[in-house]
Amino acid sequence: MYRKLQFAIGAPALALLLLGCTKAPDGELALSPVKVAVETLEAKPLSINSELIGRIAAPRIAEVRARVPGVVLQRVFTEGSDVTQGDVLFHIDPAPLQADLDSAQAGLQRAQADASRTRLQEQRFRQLINGNAISAQEYDNARTAAQQASADVAAHQAALQRARLNLAYATVTAPISGRIGRALVSEGALVGHNESTPLAVIQQLNPIHADLAQSTRELNDLRRAFRAGHLQQVGQDQVHATLIQDDGSVYPLPGKLLFSEISVDPGTGQIILRSEFPNPDLDLLPGSFVRVRLAQAIDQQGISVPQRAITRDSAGVSLVLLVDAENVVSQQPVELGAVINDRWVVSRGLKHGDRIIVEGLQHARPGDTVQIDNPVLPIAQVSGR
Repeated sequence: MYRKLQFAIGAPALALLLLGCTKAPDGELALSPVKVAVETLEAKPLSINSELIGRIAAPRIAEVRARVPGVVLQRVFTEGSDVTQGDVLFHIDPAPLQADLDSAQAGLQRAQADASRTRLQEQRFRQLINGNAISAQEYDNARTAAQQASADVAAHQAALQRARLNLAYATVTAPISGRIGRALVSEGALVGHNESTPLAVIQQLNPIHADLAQSTRELNDLRRAFRAGHLQQVGQDQVHATLIQDDGSVYPLPGKLLFSEISVDPGTGQIILRSEFPNPDLDLLPGSFVRVRLAQAIDQQGISVPQRAITRDSAGVSLVLLVDAENVVSQQPVELGAVINDRWVVSRGLKHGDRIIVEGLQHARPGDTVQIDNPVLPIAQVSGR
């Protein structure tokens, strides 16, 4: 019974094996060539992207502080709302400041009266000294008193101006436009004594900055490639920035590179680059970690391959399967760069006109002769833009 069952299972399998074979000229059986799909690579201008990690930062941050001492009477703004430069935020009790202003006005009037008196006295003494009715010392004293009185008037005028400013500071306004956070004090709080008390913080959120860190090694590699003519440098004002959010999605609005620092952080060996992005819906919040792709260079003879065409050996070396003019498969190690869409940028190992297997890799082996299932495939589009 067992032998019959074994024959029943083995016969169909043998038949399938024979169907997949052809008779070689010398009479031996040979397997049919494996069918694969290939892609013919063409060198084209390719944007070289650097993917950097950074943090979102507000372009402008203003800490609203009390500039005069007093008791907070009223908080006018709504916490978490948008404010415009000049909007009233707090009212500080103006009564003591108004009293200081009144005192300064009275002091100015007193100084002006004294200046008028000393000026008239100096004029009378000038006439008397011409007739030798008084001594020169008496006239000098009268003239000095008039000059001191004029200086006192100027000092009291400055004090009056300062008192007016202090009274105006009792109405605390927004120094910049942006979004205001929570109030740091409440009504009834005594502020501004001995130091300027912080009241709230305003941050400008649109547009917003992303501060990025790039290693000096990567930056130097780019510079060497520029000098050698392997890559074409992109002007700083032409560098396109793409932001990748924490969930891996691409932020829909493109950004730009503003500048890069001129010094290296000695602790990290990195240089800071600042990019800017529109933020109309306030999706990007200060303090968030993001990734940003910067198109810093162009390879005029760039090569890229589909991600699915890449395999790796046990040592982690990236490999592709090449198909030559005789349709014979060979294995080629490659060095990979950045990812653009669903393609790897190849920095070394492939050239214009190479044919690589993109489908059927699991069936093809180095040395095999394969059958091209797609003699005419669209040539790889590798501009990366």
